[in-house]
Amino acid sequence: MNKVNRALQRARDTKSLIIGRGVVRRSAEMFLELFAGCKAVIVADENTWQVAGADVKESLDSSGIVSEQPYVFPARDFYAHWQHIESLKSYLESKDAIAIAVGSGVINDTVKLVSHMLGRRYMCVGTAASMDGFTAYGASITKDGNKQTFDCPAPLGFIMDSEIAAAAPKELAASGYADLIAKIPAGADWMLADAVGSEKIDSFAWELVQDGLKDALSDPVAVFAGDVSMTQALADGLLMSGFAMQAIQSSRPASGTEHQYSHCWDMEDLCFEGKHVSHGFKVGIGTLVSTAELEFLLEKGLEDIDVEAVVAAWKSWDEIETEIRTLMAGKPGHIARALVETKGKYVGKDGLRRQMETLKAAWPELSARIRRQIIPFEQVRENLKQVGAPYEPEMIGVTRERFCQTVSYIPFMRSRFTNIDVIYRLGWMDEFIDRMFGKGGVWEIDSKN
Repeated sequence: MNKVNRALQRARDTKSLIIGRGVVRRSAEMFLELFAGCKAVIVADENTWQVAGADVKESLDSSGIVSEQPYVFPARDFYAHWQHIESLKSYLESKDAIAIAVGSGVINDTVKLVSHMLGRRYMCVGTAASMDGFTAYGASITKDGNKQTFDCPAPLGFIMDSEIAAAAPKELAASGYADLIAKIPAGADWMLADAVGSEKIDSFAWELVQDGLKDALSDPVAVFAGDVSMTQALADGLLMSGFAMQAIQSSRPASGTEHQYSHCWDMEDLCFEGKHVSHGFKVGIGTLVSTAELEFLLEKGLEDIDVEAVVAAWKSWDEIETEIRTLMAGKPGHIARALVETKGKYVGKDGLRRQMETLKAAWPELSARIRRQIIPFEQVRENLKQVGAPYEPEMIGVTRERFCQTVSYIPFMRSRFTNIDVIYRLGWMDEFIDRMFGKGGVWEIDSKN
């Protein structure tokens, strides 16, 4: 059984996948397989209608599938906002039809959530290898000023035409590449969580994401050039990540510390040059700092830590709550989230002792596995540069001062156990921040400014 068939067998939501050259013409074939006897309605934006929507419509028409008038969003700064959920829901609820999302992540998430709200399934024709959420459960939508993930099933069927994806705007493939390279440190984080007993590694989900991952990342220059084969490899990696998340109903296989940076900037509605920064670009910068965090732990080593000294210095919950309120003063949304998420992973002194003793004992073997897992920081940065993705925080509108502040927030922003929790529990946060932003650091902050 090949990898795709194994993925579909374990996937909770998606039952059909077609990927390859020219497969947009098979849209009607998939629709008839999954939704025989139903009407269709295509949902796209102005750009994706031109590159694929019309071809999907032609495929439906030629097969005799009845379809409603397509719903086409304006292309200008179209992003996953609640107002678009409401407008699409208003249109679709009066139509007895199955939606076909034609586009990249924003279109997919919008159709995904609206279809779920209406008690329907849907299918998607992807137009760019831009992110891993195509085949993942949940939709990331901005509502009430915050990026939120709403529970809803992944598409019942998914098509990716690699020729269309390879011809997409270069920033889309660059964003997808950045999202895929994030699976490298995310895997190392899962190793750490598994070691302390926080989240056990699921071997099926692990293999789905990690097997062949470095090969898919091996030629960023070709991805930038629009090479169809490498774009398809990129798409395969992203889709397998989505299937892994479906299989265990968790983003753990594809998300670690690096995604926490993206989530934090989502809460701050990060924009650059008048546009919302893509998920992949935010995650790419997060991948750089997460890689630096892992290399910091490898350099410091855990085999000689004084566990009792670490336990003695550990803060009570009241002290940590005070730290959060002080650190994030003036940001009530951050404080509210941080208190809930941090409480979810807080351990007392006995719990910390168990975690640190376990890590210390496991470190010789665990550190060797982490070294084999990660791609060195400088290579990650060079790969991001070659694929056309941001490789410095300023390239997504984050000053070094703001970046430094974000690093200080990250231990509190999610209950998931990751490398930043090891650094925080060991009392090494100040040292790491100075290593990154102090004199001679990778992102040295000029004290004169």
